[in-house]
Amino acid sequence: MEMEFFLMKTAVIDNGCLIGKEPKSGTSAIFMTGAEIGENCNLGQNVVVSPGVKLGRNVKVQNNVSIYTGGYLRG
Repeated sequence: MEMEFFLMKTAVIDNGCLIGKEPKSGTSAIFMTGAEIGENCNLGQNVVVSPGVKLGRNVKVQNNVSIYTGGYLRG
């Protein structure tokens, strides 16, 4: 399967995440089970996306931000 996104080798992606086309992540980003990352999202270093969080298309999250369960961001 061809990869359609760029995630740093230090990113942690739990099973059960939905990741859209062409997102980018910085160093040590964490995507927990049930997180949904939309197309063209750009997440900085040390970002944590908790279970059930939904990021819409074209969302940019700055470095060192945690988005907790119940969060929904639209681009």
